[in-house]
Amino acid sequence: MQPVGWAMLAVAALIAPQAAAAEASPQAALDQFADTLGYQLETVDNQPQCPTGIAGCFLTTLTLTVPETLPDALPTRGLSLYFSFVNQLPLVESDIFTHRLINGDVQQLTLKPGVTLRPGARHVVKLWGVGANFSRAFAMPNAYLVADGVNPRTIAATRAVIDPDTGLEALPFAAPMTNEARLATKSDADRTRWLTAERAFAVQAERQAVATTGVAILPKPIEAAQGNRPSVDLGRGIALTLHGVERAAVAPALASLGVAEGGALPLTVRVDPAAVVKPEGYLLDVRTSGIAITVHDAAGASHALRSLAQQAAFEKGRMKPLRVVDAPEYGFRGLHVDLGRNFHGRDQILKLVEAMAAYKLNKLHLHLADDEGWRIEIPALPELAEIGSKRCHDLQEQACLLPQLGAGHNGKGDVNGYLTAADYVAIVRAAAARQIEVIPSIDMPGHSRAAIKAMEVRHARLMAAGKAADADAYRLIDPADTTEYRSIQHYNDNTLNVCLPATYRFVDTVVDALADMHRQAGTPLRIFHIGADETAGAWVKSPACRAMIAENGGDAGKLTPRFIERVAQRLAAKGLRTGGWSDGMGHTDAAKMPGNVQTNIWGVLHTGAVREAHDQLNRGWDVVLSIPDLGYFDMPYAPHPDEGGYHWASRGVDDYQVFGFMPGNLPANAATIRNTHAEGRAIADEPVLQSGRRIAGVQAQLWSETIRTDGQVDYMLFPRLLALAERAWSPAIWGPPYGAGATYEWGDKRVDAVKLKAGWQDFAGRAAAQLPMLDKMGIAYRVAPPGARIVDGRLEANTVFPGTAIEYRVAGGDWTRYSGPVGVSGEIELRSRSADGKRTSRTVRVAAPVR
Repeated sequence: MQPVGWAMLAVAALIAPQAAAAEASPQAALDQFADTLGYQLETVDNQPQCPTGIAGCFLTTLTLTVPETLPDALPTRGLSLYFSFVNQLPLVESDIFTHRLINGDVQQLTLKPGVTLRPGARHVVKLWGVGANFSRAFAMPNAYLVADGVNPRTIAATRAVIDPDTGLEALPFAAPMTNEARLATKSDADRTRWLTAERAFAVQAERQAVATTGVAILPKPIEAAQGNRPSVDLGRGIALTLHGVERAAVAPALASLGVAEGGALPLTVRVDPAAVVKPEGYLLDVRTSGIAITVHDAAGASHALRSLAQQAAFEKGRMKPLRVVDAPEYGFRGLHVDLGRNFHGRDQILKLVEAMAAYKLNKLHLHLADDEGWRIEIPALPELAEIGSKRCHDLQEQACLLPQLGAGHNGKGDVNGYLTAADYVAIVRAAAARQIEVIPSIDMPGHSRAAIKAMEVRHARLMAAGKAADADAYRLIDPADTTEYRSIQHYNDNTLNVCLPATYRFVDTVVDALADMHRQAGTPLRIFHIGADETAGAWVKSPACRAMIAENGGDAGKLTPRFIERVAQRLAAKGLRTGGWSDGMGHTDAAKMPGNVQTNIWGVLHTGAVREAHDQLNRGWDVVLSIPDLGYFDMPYAPHPDEGGYHWASRGVDDYQVFGFMPGNLPANAATIRNTHAEGRAIADEPVLQSGRRIAGVQAQLWSETIRTDGQVDYMLFPRLLALAERAWSPAIWGPPYGAGATYEWGDKRVDAVKLKAGWQDFAGRAAAQLPMLDKMGIAYRVAPPGARIVDGRLEANTVFPGTAIEYRVAGGDWTRYSGPVGVSGEIELRSRSADGKRTSRTVRVAAPVR
């Protein structure tokens, strides 16, 4: 079904049969108008002639079609349309509306005085944005109407729907993007091309992924060898013996085996650090006489059992004899999930925890608060969750936050919500049982709008009760501050005031509450992530900051690093390590920071990654690579308008790019990864890495601005999270060792292309073998659309992962299973299908050349 069809169904389902006579009630009239108003958002041009005074613009149009029948009682006083638009809008042109930015991405179009809506009229609003829009996913749902004296109502045409074939959210009001010449790039210098079916076919044909027939374990073990003796039948059940490891430490991994205990096959797990010297390492020996596992620690025992479970599932319970020697390349193997922008709840996080354990990831970084939402209960400060977790139409923000990111007007829907203390304790406990550490993150001093607004509600409540001292105790702003600023997400009020004692009291209270939750879970909190990134130019005119600014030579910009240093020292006094993002951490004075901080590098490979990583490694800090080219999984899989995700750092982070990454030698990645304009450019080794410095590990990030459903979480994470797990655990053997001062270029022969291709082929086969396991875990991973071409009237098709089912049809006809080249004519539609057959990819099209 095409998007226009979804729109018609979505609207039809919401519209009652309309009577010829207008409704008498203004509320009913507004409801009817919202149900019947036509609404389409279309990106017209990413390279237009910009209006005077606007540089680097793009043009989007919002087309509103007034219904043929207008109710007489339709309220027009104060009639406004509210919608989200994430890019800056310096100019909006409309014949009927005036435009105002409310805050962040919330925009208001107000009916001009004297304007009369005419039945059937079509109004085109020109939205001149700064930057570019390369994806339909930038469109935000749930635009709504407001008028004086009535309740707001969502415009029915702007509701998202779920595509029954893909299981993904679709936005029917976002017009298809088809003009590659005007929409695929921002400038003539940009070499990006959409990944069409024909182009995907060529890429996949060159990579030649093959099915696995031997060891299917993922991540790839250091050594794995199968024997030819009689198979080992796990169906007989196991007789478990544990030496030096508690059953609780391996219970989830044992459950993943799916075999009964009390059976005939001996399975012994023994901790022996003398035999397995590397932390988390293991030896796995599967024989007909029994299974012996020797490990360094409890984590190694869990990993060994997960490897056994994968191979047993692949061989359907009857395994060839197998010997595995294994240990991780990096000690930090992480996943970051943003709950702040759009909420994803306890059950989804617990599902991800199990998947992380299956693929030996060991750090769960939970981003619990941001400008758009506060997602964790803090018992001492109830307004944080009560106010900060909900978005609705309340311009005073006394009951909720503004409806950023298309959250809608009514405060309902899954994008709202928070983890209760009990939820968080359950997550920490489940993670610990799987050898995973939970790292909580509360971004500060920027990205803190949800906290600020919630504490303003608290302040008002206590002031009304005559408790001024209590009210001020957690107030996070200086009301006399007249500084004007806009954050990178266009907020003018999202930064904690770092000069107030209340701010540090707030931080202590939140940290102590989270530490108490960890104690309840039986796992002490060890590290707290403070974000510390993207702080806007606040506090310049804050009376509370005059003294601190003077102490820093009159430079208000130095207050952020002083804040980070101060908070880090306070955390150290509590026995906690500080984590933060590299841009903020890099501006601190290392001598004023504790010695064991963690920094997440998020500079883009071709711009800041090497500089930030090497500088902060040379400070002696624990460096975790979080760079977008490796692990920003909110970036699209491929440059295509129907692939979701932001694109500021990369137009496509696909499974192959993640797999091929070389974490230990950042400049070498210039040989295989192009910049954001699809150009192969050199990367220099500046500054040079000091001898003996080595990264702590790698982390995948899922930021959630465009990710509203749990199905989208699964889609954006998997299967490329498998590639990141592989890269965190196993060395990239095609990459040269780091050499101080070495510069690399696109196609550099020092990176072994033959080994990379062979490694990908092996990985792709093992990843394909994991897809049924992901299905079993309930993870709705991305089903990549097939590559396809028509040559001499014959359709040829291929897939990213071997064994993926392909279907095709003449446009509008019945789907047929593709089994090999077949004669066709006209336009052909194709799609892939998940391993369990329940979901499909998006549909792609190819057409025979016209002769």
